[in-house]
Amino acid sequence: MTFSLVVPRPKFSLLQPMVAGGCLLLAACLLPVHAAQAQTLKTRTAPEVAAAAQDTPNHSSSYYHYGLARMYEEQAAATGRQDLATQAIEQFKLALDADPDARTLQDGLSNLYFRLGRIREAVSSAQDQVNKHPDDVDAHQLLGRVFLRSLGDGQGAQSAQMLAAAIKEYETIAKLKPKDLETHVLLGQLYGLNHDTLKAEDEFKAAQQIDGNNEDVVLNLARLYSEQGENDKAAELIAAVPEDDRSVRMDFALAGLYDQLHQSTKAVQAYKGALAQDPDNTDAKRGLAQALLSAGQNDEAAKVYADILKSNPEDAQALIREADVQRQKGHYEQALSTLKKAQALASDNLELNYNLALVYDALGRYDEASSTLKQMLKATATPDGKYADQDANNRGLFLDRLGIVSREAGNVDTAVDTYRQMVALGGEYRARGYDGIVSSYRDAHQWAKALDAAAEAAKALPANHDVQLNYASQLGDAGKLDDALKLANAQLTNTPSDREVYFTIADINARARRFKDAEAALAKVETLSTKAPEKVFLNDYRANLAEKQKLYDQAEMDYRKGLAIDPSNASIANDYGYMLADRGKQLDEAVTMLKKAVDFDPQNGAFLDSLAWAYFKQGQYALAEDCERKAVMRMGTDPALHDHLGEIYAHSGKLQQAIAEWQKALDFYATSLAPDADPSDVAKVQKKLEGARVRLAHGGAPTK
Repeated sequence: MTFSLVVPRPKFSLLQPMVAGGCLLLAACLLPVHAAQAQTLKTRTAPEVAAAAQDTPNHSSSYYHYGLARMYEEQAAATGRQDLATQAIEQFKLALDADPDARTLQDGLSNLYFRLGRIREAVSSAQDQVNKHPDDVDAHQLLGRVFLRSLGDGQGAQSAQMLAAAIKEYETIAKLKPKDLETHVLLGQLYGLNHDTLKAEDEFKAAQQIDGNNEDVVLNLARLYSEQGENDKAAELIAAVPEDDRSVRMDFALAGLYDQLHQSTKAVQAYKGALAQDPDNTDAKRGLAQALLSAGQNDEAAKVYADILKSNPEDAQALIREADVQRQKGHYEQALSTLKKAQALASDNLELNYNLALVYDALGRYDEASSTLKQMLKATATPDGKYADQDANNRGLFLDRLGIVSREAGNVDTAVDTYRQMVALGGEYRARGYDGIVSSYRDAHQWAKALDAAAEAAKALPANHDVQLNYASQLGDAGKLDDALKLANAQLTNTPSDREVYFTIADINARARRFKDAEAALAKVETLSTKAPEKVFLNDYRANLAEKQKLYDQAEMDYRKGLAIDPSNASIANDYGYMLADRGKQLDEAVTMLKKAVDFDPQNGAFLDSLAWAYFKQGQYALAEDCERKAVMRMGTDPALHDHLGEIYAHSGKLQQAIAEWQKALDFYATSLAPDADPSDVAKVQKKLEGARVRLAHGGAPTK
């Protein structure tokens, strides 16, 4: 959220200047005259000339010519005639001849020059007045306005000079009018433009002392804090204003700050406050809907988008957001239909096409998802391969999604090539690209290539600890435990980042079934886990470790510890729910937990597999089959998923499909790493496969 200093650039409009009461009275009493009459009236009289010669103020003559000046000024404003404006200037000069020290006359002439766009003369006139009367606020204000207007016209050094000149004038005005709120706000804005944040803050606080709830004061000070990265301080400032005193802009700004602070519930309330004052504010409605989504209130968000679309059915952005809600709720066909409507309105919208790719991916239409993403990459490519930050971020997002789609479709070569393009983006994308390459090879059970890719990344990015730890993990899976642990330990820096290092050391040991060493590393992780999410992850990992050792009571205790900290954590709910389902215990509780996990991430193959297995244990084979097929579509090289689908098919009487799935499970077990292919699990699948083949030979009937 940004705030901007708006400097008006007046067109030819002659606003009435502030003048003494007597002059205004005379001007008001004068009747409009024709040009011929005016020409006669402007001629100097002998007494006027004599008075001027004696340098003695002639107030009656001054009032007379000032009245004519105002008359011409008003007629010029009404007709736009430059000749009348010129006549006004001449009359101001005659009035000044009669009374040279009259501030009202000098200020009036200066303002007239300014409004006519005769800037040099305006500055010269106002500067003369300032030289004569340093305390003339009106003259200083005119100079300040001139310099403000010139800010947008100058470049480089000239613009800096105008800014410095404007600051100087408004500093003087602030001294002359210390209680003028508008002056302090404007001076604060000027200091902000000059990157002098301390002085800007002082001015805004001075304005705050005059009126602490004023919209401009609060929003400008909040903007200053926000630009300094202190969004929490900015939010506290606006929130301190009583709700009844907050304007629409204040509530809207507060909501935006809460968005940036990821405080979705507070953002929702602030957006509602803005809408209570301005029910038709579409921007506030969009913000509210997005905040509701972030807060997990998808149904409420859908209602807001429906309201926006009711007012404007062709609001492409609202259609895109509505489709996003539908996709997150798992209504993929409905989301696709909504996106097609939006596409007819804004076919080149990147967000629209990206969401279209996500929906195609969710539907398993990988070719269409891939094609859409490739078109986006082609449309946004630059000839030299160089991108601005935002463009690079978008490109990295598109490439990452294309890599995921290619991996899900089993196109490992395409996935690797895609991630190579991400590496070529440079910067932070190099590490992400290398990680994608390693993951692509692992998905395809090409372990040697995964190790080579990790080694390449480690050599290319020797200072990146995450890359080095990934290489250490690959070394561990390759059976090179000493090298793996040596590399991981080399990443220790005696800082909080050591937490990830000890986790890697624990995982390397756990996969090698060196559980005591793994527990020793986890004890060090525990000392470095201070935040709630870190503690939840640690409990989840410990529970998994206990489960692998068949220490189910310990595993359940650790799972419950994690859920006590974060009851809505999808990962721990999935792992705990799966353990219960696999053991055939507390199936209703397991299904409830696993449904929540899938609702959180409907495309997560592991979550879908867990829910499918819980349904299977309940005897709900149709639901189990639907979930498991979706899981296999996401994680097609995981032998456990094919084993589960085989079980589901067999209990549904689909013996041939069961045999095909069990055979796939054995094939993938054959190419799996040792930690992922427990001999007892392989033996069970082999036995089920052989039994099914015998049953099939006997016409599908159970054998004795």
